[in-house]
Amino acid sequence: MKNFDPTNATQSLAMVEFSTTGFEQGINFKRQKILLKNLEPKSFAIKDFEGNKDDQEHYIANTMATYKKNLTDRSERQLGDPFIDSNYGIHSRPFEVGVLDWFVEFMKIEKNEYWGYITSGGTESNHHSILTERKMFPNGILYALKESHYFIAKAIDMFRMKWVPVETLVSGEIDYCDFKTKLLTNKEFSAIVVANIGLKTMKGAVDDIDLIIQTLKESGFSQNGFYIHCNGALSGIILPFMNCEKKVISFKKPIGSASMSGHKFIGCLITCGILIIRKDYINFHSRNIEYIVSRDATIMGSWNGHASIFLWQALDKGGYKWFQKQVEECLKNARYLKECLSKARIRAMLNEGSIIVVFEQPKDEEFIRKWLLACQGNTSHVLVMPHVSIEMLNTCLDELIAKCLAWYKDESILPPCLEVDIGKENCACALHKC
Repeated sequence: MKNFDPTNATQSLAMVEFSTTGFEQGINFKRQKILLKNLEPKSFAIKDFEGNKDDQEHYIANTMATYKKNLTDRSERQLGDPFIDSNYGIHSRPFEVGVLDWFVEFMKIEKNEYWGYITSGGTESNHHSILTERKMFPNGILYALKESHYFIAKAIDMFRMKWVPVETLVSGEIDYCDFKTKLLTNKEFSAIVVANIGLKTMKGAVDDIDLIIQTLKESGFSQNGFYIHCNGALSGIILPFMNCEKKVISFKKPIGSASMSGHKFIGCLITCGILIIRKDYINFHSRNIEYIVSRDATIMGSWNGHASIFLWQALDKGGYKWFQKQVEECLKNARYLKECLSKARIRAMLNEGSIIVVFEQPKDEEFIRKWLLACQGNTSHVLVMPHVSIEMLNTCLDELIAKCLAWYKDESILPPCLEVDIGKENCACALHKC
């Protein structure tokens, strides 16, 4: 009988042998021959009907028909590996694979070269990638921004990794000079790099993947000596619709994995994330499980099957042109907000191609809570998402301007300097006033 090869998901009917090892503790279990069916996964494709709403709704209704009846009164749960059939019958794998196939279209990776799944959110996606990197490079050093999302600290603790924090530019982007200095200091260790593509810094900056790769190579790291994970929580889904080819996450470059959120810009009703990773790499983080007749390749072992259905529906209802229109609208509204803040002499910044507007932190906690503002240091930020209208922005602006006039009514009270936070050109404090 053939041995089961986790990288080969193209066999149709294969007789395979499973050998489990009791979580690698050396416990030998009896080997048993298992018939694996359907190693070519079924997929409900996400289609773009280019404005033909009737055809679109008909396709969605037909596809959902067998699931919709029991959607709320049964547990849709995925087990093992979304690309391998298992002995668990209540699942939504065809939706999950359809969603993953849609994402890899603009990531420039062939369907037979990737692996992935729908996670509980960005943190799980990022942790899965970092754990894979940890197993590929046991002595590797994790390079991530000082301003990175707190999932980095969690990963360091859980996986017992060495972290070298990298400085940031005023924009929130990685400081490539500091990155190079730290690489050269640790040349004997493999480099595990987390690149931010948008949200996971306060300012929504997008790291330049090409420049990261160039810096690694100039520092003496071969392609086998580094791993790059692209954390595209927000901008990962925005950039493909901006005609900005250079910044789009692409597996044509030597990156290992990428992640995005399904509940942020896409607006999936269930919190979830998308993980895409090169298929060959998943062997470092998987084992065959006889009990479920599949491969355990995820962090949780089982995960929410409803998320895949809701995410599939959100993507299919939208379509390429809808997403492109939403991206254009959000970018336009973000520029509008930045311009209005600047005209009102409220210090603000907006990175190119970003929908995150950073500005001086309001001094009123009630205002912060009302408008759900995320704050750090002397700054707050607004995410101009698809549901944020010009009317909503104007209401917020009117309230903020009125409060600013009250806060600084006493001319002896001066606003803080924000040069370090948003740059001298955006600061306009007493020192940097134009």
